[in-house]
Amino acid sequence: MLARRIVPCLDIKEGRVVKGVRFVELSDAGDPVELARRYEAEGADELVFLDITATVEGRRATLAVVRAVAAELTIPFAVGGGVAGVEHVNDLLRAGCDKVSVNSAAVRDPDIVRAASRRFGAQCIVVAIDARRSPNAPSGFEVVVDGGRTATGRDAVAWAAECERLGAGELLVTSIDRDGTRAGFDIPLLRAIRDACNLPVIASGGAGTVQHFVDVFRDADADAALAASLFHYAELAIDDLKAALAREGIVVRRETVAV
Repeated sequence: MLARRIVPCLDIKEGRVVKGVRFVELSDAGDPVELARRYEAEGADELVFLDITATVEGRRATLAVVRAVAAELTIPFAVGGGVAGVEHVNDLLRAGCDKVSVNSAAVRDPDIVRAASRRFGAQCIVVAIDARRSPNAPSGFEVVVDGGRTATGRDAVAWAAECERLGAGELLVTSIDRDGTRAGFDIPLLRAIRDACNLPVIASGGAGTVQHFVDVFRDADADAALAASLFHYAELAIDDLKAALAREGIVVRRETVAV
């Protein structure tokens, strides 16, 4: 059985890590390079960096931050924010990240996923899906874009299945309803997407306790679980989390890096 991954997420705004609730009410959480270094030392399996205002501001993710982080890390990391085409993917990969996350642009032009996968390989193309509950969506979950600001009318579960057909290598699924609430991952959303496609799923939105991670791995069969503020403010150490998961019989990697 493959080990389940623990993935800290660093939301970047103006070169700083920020954290909010349901994508708003942002507060400063630190320097991205320092946090990246700390998370690798604590045993994170991967990192995700999202430039959360790049799309709505019509710009790309900051390449300088990507290069600075790449110089410090040995674990894989993904970068997203403002990715609007294959050349953007190319620039981010050349700056040093291992994967590129595409979100709003992929919804508006799905061929970006197909073209990027063909050029660079599915293993480095992550489609990020931000979803919220909606009675109008067949599955009960609707895709939203532009950092949660714009409803699309697209069903989140159907979109996940389409992403697999387009050549995505992984899905990063964020529940807008749970983001920053620490009320637990949205198991029905994640389970529905897991059942609809065979891609690895990174669960995001709602982590607050060790039990929430246990639940998302057991009940939603997520491949990885992402959290932000819980780790940023040192309320739960990654190695402590992994030790607790191992006691529950969940397979995780148990390695830390000397600082």
